[in-house]
Amino acid sequence: MGQSLISSTTFSQSLRHCQIPKSVLPLIQQNLLLPLNFTRGYCSFRSLEHGFPRIIPCATTPTRRFCTKSLLSEIPNEKRYSKVGAESTGPIPSKQLLEVVENAAKTGAEVVMDAVNKPRNINYKGLTDLVTDTDKMSEAAILGVLRKNFEEHLILGEEGGLIGDTSSDYLWCIDPLDGTTNFAHGYPSFAVSVGVLFRGKPAAAAVVEFVGGPMCWNTRIFSASAGGGAFCNGKKIHVSHTEKVEHSLLVTGFGYEHDDAWATNMDLFKEFTDVSRGVRRLGAAAVDMCHVALGIVESYWEYRLKPWDMAAGVLMVEEAGGAVTRMDGGKFCVFDRSVLVSNGLLHAKLLERIGPATEKLKNKGIDFSLWFKPENYSTDF
Repeated sequence: MGQSLISSTTFSQSLRHCQIPKSVLPLIQQNLLLPLNFTRGYCSFRSLEHGFPRIIPCATTPTRRFCTKSLLSEIPNEKRYSKVGAESTGPIPSKQLLEVVENAAKTGAEVVMDAVNKPRNINYKGLTDLVTDTDKMSEAAILGVLRKNFEEHLILGEEGGLIGDTSSDYLWCIDPLDGTTNFAHGYPSFAVSVGVLFRGKPAAAAVVEFVGGPMCWNTRIFSASAGGGAFCNGKKIHVSHTEKVEHSLLVTGFGYEHDDAWATNMDLFKEFTDVSRGVRRLGAAAVDMCHVALGIVESYWEYRLKPWDMAAGVLMVEEAGGAVTRMDGGKFCVFDRSVLVSNGLLHAKLLERIGPATEKLKNKGIDFSLWFKPENYSTDF
């Protein structure tokens, strides 16, 4: 039986007469070879008229049937993870929240940029946990933007703590200088991170990353809104398409407490270094997650991050097409004590090692309950 090549345009028109699942159409439209005859009610392509196939009814019984089974088997069966982004932004339009969150992050970044090549005044919140005057000045500048636009909203800042009315549905999570130790040493990477939650779920986010180095600092801004996509300097971004751990570049982080969780992650660091192209430790969670969203690394995980570390970054990854869960594989919220983000394709493979390690910590009695969730703050989870 003869066969002919059919253009995707003509074939897609003929599909209106066929009982072929819509999910198969993108695969069918790639110059497939088809039988000339179909059963009654289908169409047949015979001769050319004016350079195009002429479509005529056909009532003959086919010698071969068109089968979609093999095509369906080629469609990847990706595991779907629960969404972390807000399903609604309430009475405030998403566009307005995005404009304010970008303005707030840029305003904080101006303060950091002004100080980046100047001497630092460094203090300590812990033995090695630094805070600088720039952290505080950046947060004050961000607060000024938020109060001007949404005076009634609740705010959670790394330096200033909780401010406002807990009855508000909106919670702004501010990290005025994520990666303070890097900033103090003039070492990239560090960033200003601002995210806003609606009833506990990320609605809009912006991260201004400082790139370059001493005497050549520059910035790039990442932004995202729930359901609106993720962007870098105004251009839409997407996670990588890497499917194998051995082809991946991974990122993790370590907190200041050198306890069981720290030791467990050190073991994971060693394990994945052995099977991947490498594991990096950059020291700024918001930047790490933005790099996953940008598609230049495949995954990032860490224990004991705070809401201001994660609120912006997780939305960036999700809106760029990636996946977000806890490190035990459970549904994530920004008040959780662990996070795993990835391009989605690798998520289940990473959890094969990360999940059991995390379960062992839980069995040891390590606290994984929600933290830094404002009392009486209403959420949708």
